[in-house]
Amino acid sequence: MKTAIQFGAGNIGRGFIGAVLSEAGYRVVFADVVEELLNTINTRGEYVVHVTDTESRDILIRNISAVNSASDAAVKAVVKAEIITTAVGLRILKFVAPTIAKGLAARKEAGVESPLNIVACENGLRATSQLKELVFNQIDPSLKEWAEAHVGWPDAAVDRIVPPVRCDMPLDVAVEDYFEWDVERSSFVGAIPEIPGMAPVDNLEAYVERKLFTLNTGHAAAAYLGKMKGLGTIGESIADPVILPIVREVMQQSGEGLVRKFGFDHSAHFAYIEKILRRFSNPYLKDDVLRVGREPIRKLAPNDRLILPVLTAKGFSLPYDKILLAIGAALHFNNPEDPQSVELLASIASEGLEATVVKYTGLLPADPLVGEIVRAYKEVEAL
Repeated sequence: MKTAIQFGAGNIGRGFIGAVLSEAGYRVVFADVVEELLNTINTRGEYVVHVTDTESRDILIRNISAVNSASDAAVKAVVKAEIITTAVGLRILKFVAPTIAKGLAARKEAGVESPLNIVACENGLRATSQLKELVFNQIDPSLKEWAEAHVGWPDAAVDRIVPPVRCDMPLDVAVEDYFEWDVERSSFVGAIPEIPGMAPVDNLEAYVERKLFTLNTGHAAAAYLGKMKGLGTIGESIADPVILPIVREVMQQSGEGLVRKFGFDHSAHFAYIEKILRRFSNPYLKDDVLRVGREPIRKLAPNDRLILPVLTAKGFSLPYDKILLAIGAALHFNNPEDPQSVELLASIASEGLEATVVKYTGLLPADPLVGEIVRAYKEVEAL
């Protein structure tokens, strides 16, 4: 049986990527650092993915095991793997890189010549390229040459809502039915693995930004606006008569920029927006606004889901006022258990709103967008 390593055994790792790989016939080795979780995987040896949508079903996932991602066992697993995937978050990739680097060295030493493809399935632009850089920073030049010939690093765009729904059985996870996993065709080494549900594509940037500007932008807008109104879930936010039209316009304004930039069919893309809104309103996925809105500083970065759509729309002289409202709501995000929320609000209190906007968005102090965001920050308070 083919072997896949999935770094990250959380809900997304188990409910999305790990499940797709298992369904494709791989023995999936989950690599994580939470010992209780690792022990449960190794003891139980299976779990159920509960597809909770208008048509629900259960998928039993077997042939799984787990290793500590910083252990020798993880390094040995890299030697034997055909594919490696991650779902750990961009900030955690630097902790995954050392194990992969050691595994590649061990793989070369063992004389393994078969191709290995590594795909970082993260919410972010060119996550695999970021992981490759982190790995290559830790290996010597001779290994780099070997790795370029034997290891593929395809970037990917992933899309599936996997909320932290508490299931009766440990490891079980609830997911929506819909998912997309688009992977850059040209970056594979060797034959592209036949994995049902994984779609090799030629213009990955278009798919990455479509997902970022649509699902992620709309999700963030619904979370931040919902939190300001005291709502608990994305479904409640989308059901709100004030929030729904704003979120729709946020996605439409970001979508207009996408249509101009990549030549998407306008009608098809706006139908895609409506599909995303229906996904948000799925009554079976009680997706918490605190979860979706977490790490607001990362989401306010210049290449992420809020600022980049504004810059794109502005670049084409298109409206972006509703996206600014979402940014204003993000700057209000108050979750004492989220370190980035605490840091963001502390910065506003100590350094002022304008300085905070400049600090985290990458905008220059003289950029008129700074003042527009400040006005949106105040305007959103009245909603």
